[in-house]
Amino acid sequence: MELRDIEIFLALAEELHFGRTAERLCVSPSRITQAIKKQERQIGALLFERTNRAVRLTPIGEQLHRDLSAGYRQIRRGIETAADAARGTSGVLTLGTIGPHSLAISHVLDLFRTRHPSARLQHREIQPPSPLELLRSGDVDVAVLWLPVCESDLTVGPVLHTSQVLLMVADTHPYAERDSICLEDLGDCAVVQGGSIPPYMEETFNPYRTPAGRPIRRGPKVSTWQECLTVVSSGQVVAGVTDETADFYSWPGLAFLPIRDARLCEWALVWRTADETPLIRALANTADAVANTRDAPTYRDF
Repeated sequence: MELRDIEIFLALAEELHFGRTAERLCVSPSRITQAIKKQERQIGALLFERTNRAVRLTPIGEQLHRDLSAGYRQIRRGIETAADAARGTSGVLTLGTIGPHSLAISHVLDLFRTRHPSARLQHREIQPPSPLELLRSGDVDVAVLWLPVCESDLTVGPVLHTSQVLLMVADTHPYAERDSICLEDLGDCAVVQGGSIPPYMEETFNPYRTPAGRPIRRGPKVSTWQECLTVVSSGQVVAGVTDETADFYSWPGLAFLPIRDARLCEWALVWRTADETPLIRALANTADAVANTRDAPTYRDF
């Protein structure tokens, strides 16, 4: 039995309808009929019971379906692995993410693993106060970062998801009792300072001026996310964060407030332009495919 005939048999066993099977395989219904009749002659028994109302597997057909399914999947995996190797989409891809954002894009990563079974994803944690550090050092191949990223040597890929911007404060802070704030309220606060973070990226969460032009004071510098949580919970400063932070870092002593007039924060794949590889491009293409699918799930759906 040839591989195409096996594909026809397995597809018909799933669809149990000659017309749908023909559409699925992009062949004519007569081609499906001829292939099944040929298989039945070779085996010497009927594989399907056909009536005007239904198509069903015979007991011998059911046995053949069980035996062929596992072997066919193994053959397909072997072909896909060889194709991945030929395209250069095998090997290790080191992905840098911040906090819970690997969960926020889990649907993209799951599809990437399905499409490229020979590739292996390796994860590194990016510290928000120094978001470009691991990219610059080469410790990650591609990073999930908030926008904008306007570096001449970096490529910004597809947007993966968006987040609401919240204000993280100590539960003793005067704002902690409010339902929400506006950006103008930051003029009465001190905000945390990042380490090696471009000012334009820092503006997304901790602007330098209010909409009315009042300067926003800077507090202590932090170099890790843990330090940020500590200094905010102590009441020294406040910090702009994403809504995922409120879900995953519900520390004692912290409160999270919606910022009514803050723009949504976009997250995208970013990589070193000079070091782009087929594996990085494969991940970007996967993200594009997910972005074009309606109602893509988020980590809150799992």
